[in-house]
Amino acid sequence: MSYKLQATAERPPLSAKIIFAIGQLGWSLASFGVLNLLIYFYMPPEDGKTDFPDYIFQGNILLGLTIIGLISFGGRIFDAFTDPFIANLSDKSTNKIGKRRLFMAIGAVPFALLSILVFYPIGGEDMMFNTAWLVLVCALFFFFFTVYVVPYNALIGELGHHPKDRMLISTLISVAFALGFVLGGMTYAMQGYFEGMGMTSAQAFQTSVAILAVIALVCMLVPVFFLDENRYCKQTNSAIDFTESGRIVWQNTNFRYFVFSDLTYWVSVTIIQTGIIYYTTILLELEKDVASLFGAIAFPLSFALYIPINLAVARFGKKKLINFGFLLFASTFLLTFFLGKLPVSPMVQLMLVIVLAAFPLAIFGIIPTAIIADEVNRQTDENGDSQAAMYFGFRTFMMKLGVSLALLIFPTLLNFGKSVDNDLGVRLTAIAAFAFCLLGWFLFRNYKEVMDND
Repeated sequence: MSYKLQATAERPPLSAKIIFAIGQLGWSLASFGVLNLLIYFYMPPEDGKTDFPDYIFQGNILLGLTIIGLISFGGRIFDAFTDPFIANLSDKSTNKIGKRRLFMAIGAVPFALLSILVFYPIGGEDMMFNTAWLVLVCALFFFFFTVYVVPYNALIGELGHHPKDRMLISTLISVAFALGFVLGGMTYAMQGYFEGMGMTSAQAFQTSVAILAVIALVCMLVPVFFLDENRYCKQTNSAIDFTESGRIVWQNTNFRYFVFSDLTYWVSVTIIQTGIIYYTTILLELEKDVASLFGAIAFPLSFALYIPINLAVARFGKKKLINFGFLLFASTFLLTFFLGKLPVSPMVQLMLVIVLAAFPLAIFGIIPTAIIADEVNRQTDENGDSQAAMYFGFRTFMMKLGVSLALLIFPTLLNFGKSVDNDLGVRLTAIAAFAFCLLGWFLFRNYKEVMDND
């Protein structure tokens, strides 16, 4: 049983799409630290340039795994229940301010605050206390991440109830996500700036994270206050319970091929985002500030590719572009493995990786969200009921699972060597990402594309 579709929903103007995309900038920036800087802070490169205290034990504790990896990965068991649960609550909501905006309003402030607290261990030199604190704040961080992001992502298909709107919205939020990554990547440069003012490495890093979290919060609140969800979104208020909603979505075989391939992408992209500081300082022996160039160049460069990619989608379809992106990303990691050994300067080698990475980052920045919106709208057209948040809830869970796998694998491999004299562990991370890219390509070959009908 469900309420009637809002069949009269207006197509959103560009201003509404931009307001919506600003929220993406906010949650991209709020999540950057935990998704990309956690290992850097708690298991920094041995380059003699970063002086973080040993807040937690950094060695192997179980089958070659590390505490930081196990903390990140273990939380996904919790997410396996919270992601679809929050998605179902949002799908069933009839709140007058909007079934999505209500949850976004609840999640924004704790999401931003916890993105800071993760990097503020309160146990001093007590590693056991710091570990317990990290377990707690990481669990809470990912819970409120879900409270904001799953309903937010559900709006992609509901706001984009016309095929052309879906591609434009996907493009705008990709730009916003990339801007969040660029700002987050400036943490390394900001850390260097504050160190120059006399702060310790830890104080400089924490100050940088806190400043960016405030910016992230402001951006996350923009669609909460200014997006007219009831006017522009085509929605149903589903009465289907949590278990049945999850079963309906999971029975979509086509969607399963997508989310499992998407998981491999998140493993790979998290490895390169986490690893750039190690590739820069260990393999290329450059200053840590230079690592900020990855986001500052790769993502703006990918922006220039957005129009060609939209044109390529219209001509070749989404599936061919995604498969091409996986193979190109695999090539990027193969090049990364050989950094420091190529017959050109270290800076040129870094630029080669950045330029090559820009292409798949643009492809995966735009197309996956449009693919999920396609699946949501296909189901809604077929049976008149929508589990939009549940679809994006599964995607968010796979995203966090992919990130967690990367954060489990990365520090484990670093124990094979993360210094200039012994860089084997750093190089092995590139091989791991290469393998996941190939697996993603293999899985996505089975996906059957939904063709747009204008």
